[in-house]
Amino acid sequence: MIVSMTGFGDAVAEKNGSHYAVEIRSLNNRFFKAVIKLPDIVSGLEPELESLLREQLGRGSVTYILKIRSESAEAAYKINTQALKAYIDQLSGIKSLDGNLKLDLGALLSLPGVCQEPRDETDEIEQHGPLVRELSVKAIIKLNGMRQREGAALFNDLMKHSKAITTNLAEIEKRAPFVIEEYHKKLTQRVNQLISKAELQLDSATLCKEVALFAERTDISEEIQRLTSHMEAFESACRTGEHPGRKLDFITQEMLREANTIASKANDAQIARHIVEIKGAIDRLKEQVQNVE
Repeated sequence: MIVSMTGFGDAVAEKNGSHYAVEIRSLNNRFFKAVIKLPDIVSGLEPELESLLREQLGRGSVTYILKIRSESAEAAYKINTQALKAYIDQLSGIKSLDGNLKLDLGALLSLPGVCQEPRDETDEIEQHGPLVRELSVKAIIKLNGMRQREGAALFNDLMKHSKAITTNLAEIEKRAPFVIEEYHKKLTQRVNQLISKAELQLDSATLCKEVALFAERTDISEEIQRLTSHMEAFESACRTGEHPGRKLDFITQEMLREANTIASKANDAQIARHIVEIKGAIDRLKEQVQNVE
């Protein structure tokens, strides 16, 4: 069964005073494309996470976001008192500011080197990595569950349009033989009308030749057969194919090619109306298969 490329999955956990949150979003794309956003302390996990996403998600435009928030006292930034004192001493040494010196503590703390990010002496990836990997797998499972549900709905919609094409194609196949018969009758009547005034006789051999040429020009049996074959291949790929998105896209292009050929060859208003319905359904298929993995 087909799988959609659109989905969302997330997972959260608390451990040792830190809050972890993983979010994964996927959208349709011809290829696999991953955007991974990690805190600096675990940025080294990016290649490993990209490989995991590529293996589990096939193709699509994937956005992975990891947030780590520490709620312990150790998470506070450290104030470098030596750097802060050095800034104050430099400002105090400016003679033009004597008596007018007003220090803004907030501005001082934002100066480079005053506030320093806390650093754990332990290996950050070793500390956070196991839980990040676990949450990533959980989020991917949740994402794939949504993609499968979306895929089921997508499959039903594709089958609905596929059935519409098959129904109209069957009507065209039934109608095609009568087109030549009607042309023969109309041509005979027209020729008889024209030659009756001149008291001439109809040359049946010439008429039959003209009808035969018309039949050859308007013969759509091969196109009907090929389009029927494409429909069978399309449904088979939807039901049994693994990652069939690109294959389905190619099949719909071939389906549209055959439909256009039938439209150009068949000289009949009823067939033309059915072709309009078929081409409309194929356009909807082409649009929908863009989201199939």
